[in-house]
Amino acid sequence: MKPENNERLLLEGLAVNDKKAVEAIYRDNYNMVQSLVINNNGSADDAKDVFQEAMIVLYENVRSGTFELNCQIKTYVYSVARRLWLKRLQQLSRYSPPVESLEQVVPVEDEIEEHEKRNSEFEMMDKAISSLGEPCKSLLEAYYLQKQNMQVIAANFGYTNADNAKNQKYKCLMRLKKIFFAHYKNGNSDE
Repeated sequence: MKPENNERLLLEGLAVNDKKAVEAIYRDNYNMVQSLVINNNGSADDAKDVFQEAMIVLYENVRSGTFELNCQIKTYVYSVARRLWLKRLQQLSRYSPPVESLEQVVPVEDEIEEHEKRNSEFEMMDKAISSLGEPCKSLLEAYYLQKQNMQVIAANFGYTNADNAKNQKYKCLMRLKKIFFAHYKNGNSDE
């Protein structure tokens, strides 16, 4: 049976409240909605509520008789659930909880861990730049930090033209990338 026919049959079954159709739609879509909600500051109970609301929206649209689905059921359910969840999050932020309970909403540990990881990467990049050597270090700094164009860089570094300077910048960048990823792969930022 073609997927489109199967989807059409599921929607027809949903319209007449056929238990098998409802269960099939539930089975095929619930985990996706649950992941959406839980990955966006929600709980398993929130996911159940949002999924139930999305199913009601789908059911009412199918029952209307004028509903025409232009995508897969899972795409429709996901977009409705997403819209419902975003709306709920907006309402929650409008009625913000007191500061003491904000820690439950914002995963502080995750943010700290992400910040430390980023700092570690910056340190590794700094070491990679330091071990890059000249003229690459100065050339990359001139281009990326001092925002000099290739004509100015060519003149300052003694290249015959902007294209030669650009080629050298590319080679330096590839060398920097190689050094950085060697540090990154070893994971030792204290070399």
